[in-house]
Amino acid sequence: MKEGKRLSTISKGPDWQDLIEQVVHHSCTGIAPDAERLLRKAEAREDGPVAKSMLGSMIENIELAEELDKPVCQSPGFPAVYITFGKNSVMPDFTTIFKEIIPKMVADGFIRPSIVHPLTRKNTEDSTGPGVPNFEYDYRPEADYVELIVSFKACGAELMNAYKTFTSSTLGEDLEGLKKFVVGQVVEAKGIPCPPGAIGVGIGGQMDVAARLSRRAVSVREWDDTNPDPMLAELEEELLESINSTGIGPGGTGGRTTALGVKVLMAYTHTAIAPVAVNFHCWVARRAGVRVYDDGRIERLFWRCDR
Repeated sequence: MKEGKRLSTISKGPDWQDLIEQVVHHSCTGIAPDAERLLRKAEAREDGPVAKSMLGSMIENIELAEELDKPVCQSPGFPAVYITFGKNSVMPDFTTIFKEIIPKMVADGFIRPSIVHPLTRKNTEDSTGPGVPNFEYDYRPEADYVELIVSFKACGAELMNAYKTFTSSTLGEDLEGLKKFVVGQVVEAKGIPCPPGAIGVGIGGQMDVAARLSRRAVSVREWDDTNPDPMLAELEEELLESINSTGIGPGGTGGRTTALGVKVLMAYTHTAIAPVAVNFHCWVARRAGVRVYDDGRIERLFWRCDR
């Protein structure tokens, strides 16, 4: 992950309430700079008039949202919070802070109240509820910082997510079974996930691990980065090329760009299984964060001024 821009040095610890409010506001009113870079590159190389117009409208939407300080998309999606910390980290009660900030953002018009009871469908009316946001904590003893990344992922794209438990034989030679599964899911999805976005692929663990990895891949990684694992980097590149050769294009209207990136994360698994989860992310990459160092430095992550 690329480093963000340094904001300030403080002596008494950060005002986490204010920092998180900035992060949530920023993630709702724009998209991450890596996704915007890829959108602009896609628009520049697109030769189909309809696809080029679709991409141009997406870029214009981003610019207007920033200019008018409005949500970049009417759907707020589902919030996930990724927190990385070290052995000396001092952290506040993040759950309480988010339970205060998200209803405020709803009242201010930056988040649409879309969270409901999963069975009765009763709306909580403030976009909170048990399990919302979803928090994932990553303990790294050597980390001299607390890092917080907020990702609001649209749920229309969730409709086409998929999971399959492979075996050694069904993975196929040269992973042909896995590749066919991922690309086939994109073909079935067509324009439903609001392409072009990113495709997260989680591999390994059991079903729950693969699913978490697939979401994390498109929520924390930069969409234009290179996987540090050469095998996974090659797999990402091959899948992206295959997906973009389908001709589904922006919004499902045809064109050269069906996905801006394919991001793969992996965990080791049991010899009997090879779990694979596919996670769609639309082009609206609502993602922002901060990293607060033990010495007081603060950096912004995925901030649009750094694009």
